[in-house]
Amino acid sequence: MKRQGAGEHAGKGEPAGKLVGTWPPVAIVLGSDSDWPKVEPAAYALEEFGVRYSVSVMSAHRSPELVRDFASRAAERGVQVILAAAGGAAHLAGVIAAHTIVPVIGIPVPTELIGGLDSLLSMVQMPGDVPVATVGLGTGGARNAGLLAVQILALKDPDLQARLLRFKEELVEKVKSKDAALQARLGERVK
Repeated sequence: MKRQGAGEHAGKGEPAGKLVGTWPPVAIVLGSDSDWPKVEPAAYALEEFGVRYSVSVMSAHRSPELVRDFASRAAERGVQVILAAAGGAAHLAGVIAAHTIVPVIGIPVPTELIGGLDSLLSMVQMPGDVPVATVGLGTGGARNAGLLAVQILALKDPDLQARLLRFKEELVEKVKSKDAALQARLGERVK
């Protein structure tokens, strides 16, 4: 699965950061390039289901016009779900949500200061009328953001729905297998 960055969407004669053209259905937006390793599990989840995505870096504080341009034109470019990841004063998801009708999923990036609680609260405490679906901290949260995007897309895609149903069935089998292995290990200790 090829990851597409903002520069790959630029039209002829347009600068790479101009954000023009048609985008994949999911856009991953990072507040900083250093957030990528913590957000990459979202991309892996999208790849598992064959969902195309783009990855861009833009800052609610350092490049607000770029964020506004991206968000306000995301729907017309074909973006159906936006994953917005940021740490600290994590306003990126909220700023994007303020300028688009596309569902926004916030990924709070853990920080050194207080482990990411600042990021989480910045995203989850949105004012009324500006929704941001926010996932938990850590790799599980990032993965869940990707899976939530897949679920949103699956509402209009029967093939994706079928793959999600198989995925859910496989989860049940994994749990049963783990339970059986634990029971065998414990043996007579637990009845």
